[in-house]
Amino acid sequence: MAVNQVIHGSTEMLQIADAVAREKNIDRDTVLDAMANAIEIAGRKKYGVEHNIKAEIDKKTGAISLFRLTEVTEDAAEAAVDEEGNSTFNPVQQITASRAKKKFPKATYAVGDFIRDELPPIDFGRVAAQTAKQVIVQRVKDAERERQYDEFKDRVGEIVNGTVKRVEYGNVTVDFGRAEAVIRKDELIPRENFRPGDRIRAYIFDVRREKSGPQVFLSRVRPEFMAKLFMQEVPEIYDGIIEIKAVARDPGSRAKIAVLSNDFSVNPVLSCVGVRGSRVQAVVNELQGEKVDIVHYSEDPATFIVNALSSAEVSKVVIDEDSGRIEVVVPDDQLSLAIGRRGQNVRLAAQLTGWSIDILTEEVESERRTQEFNRLSELFIEALNVEEVIAHLLVTEGFSSVEEVAYVPTEDLANIEGFDENVAEELKNRAAEYLKAKEAEVAKKFKELGVEPALAKHEGLNSDIVLKLAEGGIKTMDDFAGLATDEFFEMVPKSGISRDDMEAMIMKAREAWFADDAKKA
Repeated sequence: MAVNQVIHGSTEMLQIADAVAREKNIDRDTVLDAMANAIEIAGRKKYGVEHNIKAEIDKKTGAISLFRLTEVTEDAAEAAVDEEGNSTFNPVQQITASRAKKKFPKATYAVGDFIRDELPPIDFGRVAAQTAKQVIVQRVKDAERERQYDEFKDRVGEIVNGTVKRVEYGNVTVDFGRAEAVIRKDELIPRENFRPGDRIRAYIFDVRREKSGPQVFLSRVRPEFMAKLFMQEVPEIYDGIIEIKAVARDPGSRAKIAVLSNDFSVNPVLSCVGVRGSRVQAVVNELQGEKVDIVHYSEDPATFIVNALSSAEVSKVVIDEDSGRIEVVVPDDQLSLAIGRRGQNVRLAAQLTGWSIDILTEEVESERRTQEFNRLSELFIEALNVEEVIAHLLVTEGFSSVEEVAYVPTEDLANIEGFDENVAEELKNRAAEYLKAKEAEVAKKFKELGVEPALAKHEGLNSDIVLKLAEGGIKTMDDFAGLATDEFFEMVPKSGISRDDMEAMIMKAREAWFADDAKKA
């Protein structure tokens, strides 16, 4: 760019501005503003950097105006000083109102106005022209970067096509023509290699402003990339007839995608598979042979998990909503299929459904059920002082604690085969006596251990949990409030309390701290 020629030739300046704007795909006014800024810098070098030199370029004719601005201030400003005693008045860039009136008797200037002194055109030398060129180039680069950021920040979530420009330390730089993007090594599918000139498709997951300019970050391993590929291959997804509800991936190896049809006449799985598997095969080819399981989505967690485990046969599903866990019982010969190689199948199913999944064989589940049956039977035999047959009946009917026996309506107990109202009343009385004795024993232990009454009554904690906490040194509400969630689960690993509930209980205990801080404030 011959900047010295640009300054002298107004028409040529506009022509060059138009050419640069088209080439860099930025606004023409931005280029002209950059040129004006370069002229201002050259003007300060000639007339002194202490002056407030400004330049304007007529965007229709290309005519250049160079001028110096002087601010009109109050008379008192001339004597003003800062905290260190230095004058805050700048006689080069400022003039008092009274002096302005004397200097320009025919003009009327108010405080805050700027006096404009026109300056003669600058004859650019080689050094000045080079400086001006650098300023213009830098401003154009800044404008180009801002244009790139504005263009791509709204494209996060899209799939883009580009050409590999270079590969450095496993990171791939992709050229889009007017911009570049980066795929970090950990965002590439394992074992895939690209060379300069290769065509590549990837998912835009982030666009950031950085010192070197806007950075566009791409990925080929994120679940969203596979979801977008299906959207491109399956028109029903693009049209909203089929909805992708969840995606889980082990990049380069296996993936699961849950789909739901909003039209009862459309089978979502078959639509995604395509004729002879053409649609899913197109996605598999793009993902370097990654095996894809397409499963029906269901609002029912048990059904969804059975579908997510794909080809494995499931005998029973037990849901524990409090802990967010699901136990899946499978035939003995289906265990390896349900778990998958290195646990891949069950891990992806857990990611897809959002539930923690435990896989049990029928034999293991039967043994555990038998152990639980025997444990509860022994509990009732000891606590209620009853025969084995009665204890077995209680367990078979679904009773799992002495509290349930004590507080259940009498008629519910009397309806058990072999029981009557007298037996039911007797069982309830024995259960109540057992609980009363146990409560007294617990109160005694609390006293011996020095457990604060408020902790013993804290909502969500039972006596067994409080005793274990006390044995671990947590005896007061302050102790409990200072407890970390992980520490609690180390002390009480089988509490039956979810992590979220425990965090809420600890925060509840800390309310007293916040109240004290508020009073001090």
